[in-house]
Amino acid sequence: MHDERLKDFLKPLVLTDSQLNEVYKRFCNEISKGLDKNTHSQADTKCFVTYVQDLPTGDEVGKYLALDLGGTNFRVLLVTLKGHHEAVVESEIYAVPKEVMLGTGVQLFDHIAQCLATFVESHKVGAEYLPLGFTFSFPCVQLGLTKALLVRWTKGFQCAGVEQEDVGRLLKEAIVRHGGLEIHVMAILNDTTGTLMSCAHRNPECRVGVIIGTGCNACYVERVEDVDQLEEELKTNKKYVLINTEWGAFGDSGTLDFVRTEYDKVIDRNSLNVGTQLFEKMISGMYLGELVQHLLIDALKKNLIFVLSQNKNEYIQKLSSNACFETSMISDIEADKFPECRKTRGVIKQLFGVEKASVEDCQKLQYICECVSRRAAYLVAVALSGLINRINERKVVVGVDGSVYRYHPKFDAYMRETMQKLVRSNVNFDLMLSEDGSGRGAALVAAVASRDNKLFCK
Repeated sequence: MHDERLKDFLKPLVLTDSQLNEVYKRFCNEISKGLDKNTHSQADTKCFVTYVQDLPTGDEVGKYLALDLGGTNFRVLLVTLKGHHEAVVESEIYAVPKEVMLGTGVQLFDHIAQCLATFVESHKVGAEYLPLGFTFSFPCVQLGLTKALLVRWTKGFQCAGVEQEDVGRLLKEAIVRHGGLEIHVMAILNDTTGTLMSCAHRNPECRVGVIIGTGCNACYVERVEDVDQLEEELKTNKKYVLINTEWGAFGDSGTLDFVRTEYDKVIDRNSLNVGTQLFEKMISGMYLGELVQHLLIDALKKNLIFVLSQNKNEYIQKLSSNACFETSMISDIEADKFPECRKTRGVIKQLFGVEKASVEDCQKLQYICECVSRRAAYLVAVALSGLINRINERKVVVGVDGSVYRYHPKFDAYMRETMQKLVRSNVNFDLMLSEDGSGRGAALVAAVASRDNKLFCK
């Protein structure tokens, strides 16, 4: 890419080492604020205690249920742990009908209990005792391993009588109402905790779980003495507790303003949750395609791309009138091979109806996508480096899930590039892709909790 004008235009997205170092310092400071009782309320990253205090050893055996609710469909899984880090997973997907999503909490949890019963019957589990882990991917305040208060519904749900209520209790009550089910709710967790637990089952050195998908968040293993919010009686027998950082909100108080661009501000203004989740809006799949779209509109207006085209105004109009640049297009373009540019030309044809875009225009679009992807990956890498250095063990494995990481061909390499600069030289780190993270992970939390009653009696 030799076009100096386009490079200059995209310069605000290209973070320097000194900017990355400053983001690193501010992130580490936010994590410390979130963990400290005195500063917790002012922290952007709330660092919620998950009450999970044991990682799987890999030796767990037995059958465990998992329930994964985070959208219009939910999954029920039967996870058979066989020791030696082995697990067999059977699962079914069930729909949540629109009238249930907008009905009462009782209707929702009765529907879930009915689907659990159907699953148990069809998988011939019988009347045996079944511990269950519940991945509930909505904003919650965790008050214990089985106690989580829903802060607010998102993702189109509006069930009455659930906000500010304990979702663990509501699920238990529905199971009792249904009758005939020997299912015991052992844990409520979010998807990052599930990812960490799932990866730790396969690799005992896993200490961090991160989701880089539609949203972005991470959890990690923290020493109990550094968690002010954890009750003293839970610090006596255990060395660690998993912390849900809620790092998507990093920067909400202005700490990232020095690296946010005009385009980030437009994304925020157009969002449903203006002024919040500002870190997430620079990283996650929900926003990356939109970011490229806004950059492309301005690049067209400034005559930096499709310079020879007679239809520039038509292209601008198409891009301005609807959200048509999808995040998956970034992954396709970054996976492309030059000079053929088959995938990039396919995207340009889809957007503008241009049959055979020039190699030069393909390269320019690829550079725009690369700048957006690199910045997102570098920011994740900065935050992960902060957590890894905080953990400060000889070897730290990070379990990763989410569509952006899974499908973007270079995201992993971009992340490692920055992590190699920021992670302390005495720490050996690695990234591993999660397999069926939040489902299998919920079953593993249930397995670990079953091993130690003190964990879930709180």
